[in-house]
Amino acid sequence: MSQRLAVIGTGVIGNGWIARALAQGWEVVAFDPAPDAPARTRAFVDNAWPALERLGLAKGASPARLSFAESLEIAVEGTTLIQENVPERLELKREILAALDAAAAPEVLIGSSTSGFKPSDLQRDCTRAPGRVIVAHPFNPVYLLPLVELVGGAATEPEQLDAARTLYRELEMRPLVVRREIEGHLADRLMEALWREALHLVNDGVATTEEVDAAVVYGCGLRWSLMGTFLTFHLAGGEAGMRHMLEQFGPALKLPWTKLEAPELSDELIDKVVEGCEYQAAGRPVSELDRRRDDFLVELLGLVQKYWPEAEGLEGRI
Repeated sequence: MSQRLAVIGTGVIGNGWIARALAQGWEVVAFDPAPDAPARTRAFVDNAWPALERLGLAKGASPARLSFAESLEIAVEGTTLIQENVPERLELKREILAALDAAAAPEVLIGSSTSGFKPSDLQRDCTRAPGRVIVAHPFNPVYLLPLVELVGGAATEPEQLDAARTLYRELEMRPLVVRREIEGHLADRLMEALWREALHLVNDGVATTEEVDAAVVYGCGLRWSLMGTFLTFHLAGGEAGMRHMLEQFGPALKLPWTKLEAPELSDELIDKVVEGCEYQAAGRPVSELDRRRDDFLVELLGLVQKYWPEAEGLEGRI
């Protein structure tokens, strides 16, 4: 029997889940009350499919395995996994998750794509099997980027997170179980820190949006795509590693190099950021930029996977 994913909410993230699951040979049933949702989703999948073909499709993978349900209750019938992707409003998510909890078989896991809410807050109105409601936070484009952050709430048992890890691995994702729940989880907190500093640099006239992006694209971003923050700094210490790096550069942490508190989003700053991004886009529509990004990521994934820990025989390492 094939695996089946129920996707609730078909914005960019929901559609990304749909494309990924279809590429892995899963059946997908989606629910979204918007009248144009099916057309938008099928156009999204069509745009993403060439990249997925180059990355490699699983046996039986086909956009034809997507269907739309007329109700949330119908969508979750006989499903293996449920992924909620409604707008980032806590009361709305609680309402939808409570309805999913009431409708789905109690053993079926329900993952929320929330980028910031804690799972205990999401579980609060669920009465049937609240522990199976967890955070399963992906990254855009979901159909290519493999990271998914898994976070359990107060009612979640370790066995439920273990089951979630197994299911998301079947979707060819790399699950990262966050050790305790916190607003923003793990990766978004790191990205938010960089985002706030970037806004300050633009707001203070230090750099344009293009120059900030160049600093990441041609510098630290290339290293981060393989080693991340800590291992990168470990190498910065030379043969003595992280200890020497901290001894040499640690005092700089006391210097006023960064401003983690976000600047006020004034009309002037908003205009600078918007105009800068429009200049960078150079008149290209988002769909074209999506395809260009996908082409890059497919080639990059083909390279970095050769250097991931398991390629060195280091199984079980992140």
